[in-house]
Amino acid sequence: MRNKKTIITYGTYDMLHIGHMNLLKRAKALGDYLIVGVTDENYDRSRGKLNVSESTKKRVKAIEALDFVDKVIVETHKNQKVEDIHKYNVDVFAIGDDWVGAFDYLNEYTHVEYLARTEGISSTKLRKETFDTIKLGIVGLGRDTEAFIDEAKYVSNIKINRIYADDFLAVKEFTNNNDTIKYGHANYDEFLDSSIWAVYINTSLKKHYILIKKALEAGKHVLCENPLTLEKGELKELLSLAKKEKRVLLAALKTAFLPAFNQLLRELERGTIGEIKEVRVTRTSLYKEKAYPDSFIEQGATNLLSSYTSLLVNKVLGKSKDITFFDDNESGYDVSNLIITKHKNRALGVSKVATGLKSEEDAIISGTKGYVYIPAPWWLTKTFYFRFEDTHKSYQFTYEFEGCGLRYMIAEFSSLIQRGKRKSKMLTLSDMIGINRVLLEYNENKKENKKKEN
Repeated sequence: MRNKKTIITYGTYDMLHIGHMNLLKRAKALGDYLIVGVTDENYDRSRGKLNVSESTKKRVKAIEALDFVDKVIVETHKNQKVEDIHKYNVDVFAIGDDWVGAFDYLNEYTHVEYLARTEGISSTKLRKETFDTIKLGIVGLGRDTEAFIDEAKYVSNIKINRIYADDFLAVKEFTNNNDTIKYGHANYDEFLDSSIWAVYINTSLKKHYILIKKALEAGKHVLCENPLTLEKGELKELLSLAKKEKRVLLAALKTAFLPAFNQLLRELERGTIGEIKEVRVTRTSLYKEKAYPDSFIEQGATNLLSSYTSLLVNKVLGKSKDITFFDDNESGYDVSNLIITKHKNRALGVSKVATGLKSEEDAIISGTKGYVYIPAPWWLTKTFYFRFEDTHKSYQFTYEFEGCGLRYMIAEFSSLIQRGKRKSKMLTLSDMIGINRVLLEYNENKKENKKKEN
């Protein structure tokens, strides 16, 4: 009796089609036992595949339903192919011929076979045929506006050709100097009455609430820079409105959508460092050195930066029970703030934010068995280290990202709209409410203190 010949292949298998089926059948014909590795959505993002429309779970189920596939696994990192070849005693590694030469290094471990693909069909083509182009308008001429426009070019089915700002001359100058934006508006109602489906808002913080509300009432999906609102009750009102209008309302907090940040959260869920008791995180920026106007800086360190630190603290420790502030606001606004939050099981969040002093922007997540260190700038997460008492057990993860990181956020926003979903798993409604709670409580405290002084 001859030994079983094992074949392994990998792919995303988004929108499973006849081309995928043909390739998998060709792979199975090479042996007796076919193992299919389906790439995890977070790993896909880390490789620059931003336009996958189906979840990992759905794609795995589709492959498992094929009667000629014997085993399905999930691929989560770039070194896994070699690990799997050893683990499953693989005889042949099979892959499409559009990858010719790319996997020759695996010949050291097994035989590599490049298979012909079916001409004229691909997931990219199907996505273009299935999903309509999202017409998106820009609200505001913030410092990230041009970067957003550039990053959106890497996300399929997004078209940006309109911009609004209340300064007509500034809008005219911007459209004259930008090849992508053809139409400029100085009237917000006129802008919303155009053919756009969605808006990206990048204005002063105080304008966010009314701009979001008007956009949702006009039936537009909204992606808005943080914080979404500054006053009590406003965020819940907007979330209720988004639900009523069946529209996406998403905070533009790019850290939440980075591949490495999401992989970090998954690794923490494994319990490797034990029970997590403390998160220490710092976010500072000297906006004066970057020539930001005083009106921007005077919005305060907590309003400008605490969304980042609160994201990490709330994602790791959950909802806060109690919040204490130690701020420096001699200038009439806070140039720095130390924020202490209490969480379940006596865990603590220690956040430092500042616009008037500079510190190392790193983060430490401490557990009963070890800790995770994220080097500066932690909020542009690429590398993180798991460290233990026994240093021989320590290890690290590195996930690069493309561009400035905005494209991952834009891709999630686009995907939600295309799939008819309102809620992101990477930045949930609870996340946005928890993040917003910190700065709301701080602003409420400031109001109370002013009343007492008067």
